[in-house]
Amino acid sequence: MIKVAINGYGTIGKRVADAVAAQPDMEVVGVSKTRPSGEAYIANERGYPLYIADIEKKPEFERAGIAVAGDVEEMLKKCDIVVDATPGGVGKANKAIYELYNVKAIWQGGEKHEVAGISFNSSCNYKDAYGADHVRVVSCNTTGLCRIIHLADEAYGVKSVFATMVRRGSDPGGIKKGPVDAIVLNPVTIPSHHGPDVNTVLPSVDIVTTAMIVPTTFMHMHVIRMELAQEASREGVLDLIRSHPRIGIVKGASGITSTAELRELASDMGRPRSDLWESCVYEDSVSIGANNELYLFQAIHQEADVVVENVDAIRAMMKAADSAEESVRMTNEALGFSAI
Repeated sequence: MIKVAINGYGTIGKRVADAVAAQPDMEVVGVSKTRPSGEAYIANERGYPLYIADIEKKPEFERAGIAVAGDVEEMLKKCDIVVDATPGGVGKANKAIYELYNVKAIWQGGEKHEVAGISFNSSCNYKDAYGADHVRVVSCNTTGLCRIIHLADEAYGVKSVFATMVRRGSDPGGIKKGPVDAIVLNPVTIPSHHGPDVNTVLPSVDIVTTAMIVPTTFMHMHVIRMELAQEASREGVLDLIRSHPRIGIVKGASGITSTAELRELASDMGRPRSDLWESCVYEDSVSIGANNELYLFQAIHQEADVVVENVDAIRAMMKAADSAEESVRMTNEALGFSAI
């Protein structure tokens, strides 16, 4: 069994912990929090040993009725690999302690590529992470872009990409972010950082991205245009998407035209936390232009799509599955997940 620690039991960390616990070849040996919280209570309820960054705060946790197993350093002594799900910028500072305890480490997209030297997407570059000590799983938006771009590139060749990210303002549980009544250009300058981030996984792709933030909490929406090198048909593209284990099709006949309706669908499907691990391409949006351009809308669940990528990164780094196909199959089956 691969012994996995999750440093940072928040939006991503708690999801990764549950996904790891579901895998037949992995176990959660610990999760961490910095302060008492509802998530800390849940960690106790789920049987995840809870470790804290500052052991002097242990009485504070205990007064709240939360059991503490020790500090983060003790957690690192028990694991083979640690998933760092701390807030962006914090994970870089943790690298020294991971190296001190000689544990492999995975960071999230909030950190820069340089923290690990390998940016990962299981659909694109699983072999790059095979046996690696340090890996960064790219952000939710980059994950979605990489999946669809790589799929099109392998089938038709992609000459260029232009994509706009319409981003949520906060996670559903967030109460300190906005905007409330505004559309915010983020950034005002063009391109946004998403294109260069895609290039950390797919270095040869010519891509320009723009981004804005809107007053919603569930999912991002991508507006994508790809110039293809070879002739493609709409049905051919849809068949490719149907064959991808991490890209789902939102059927036109479903009447779903919004992220709110997608969330309701995920809930009706019995998905934990209404999570959508797949990129969600709207069937009716897929079209081929006169000059062989591929157009589509895809929705990205910002809390969920990177979770399955973390599980695959663990297997690659621990050499527990020889191919992306094997790991993706194992991950999806353990979660009872097939793309919509």
